[in-house]
Amino acid sequence: MAKLVKAVFVRDPDKHQTVILRPGEEPEPRLAALVTAPEAWEDGELPAAALAEAPQADGKKEEPRDSGDTKPAAKKAAARPARGRKSADEGGS
Repeated sequence: MAKLVKAVFVRDPDKHQTVILRPGEEPEPRLAALVTAPEAWEDGELPAAALAEAPQADGKKEEPRDSGDTKPAAKKAAARPARGRKSADEGGS
């Protein structure tokens, strides 16, 4: 497996903690998959073993985006006027 040439901070998806991977280390594949910066690796590219175990960002299976049965977004209601006034120019100081 490839070694790191730079220190990298990653978020461990199992423990939900930040982990530091130091230069010269060979991180386990599940953590190596989280290091996406090519300049962090000694050969300049992500190791093949890490690519095979790369988790998706949300951990869910990806589904097609355009299913054709989507509804348009709801419209936001208009803002109500301030209490005690009926228009902006009303009221004095």
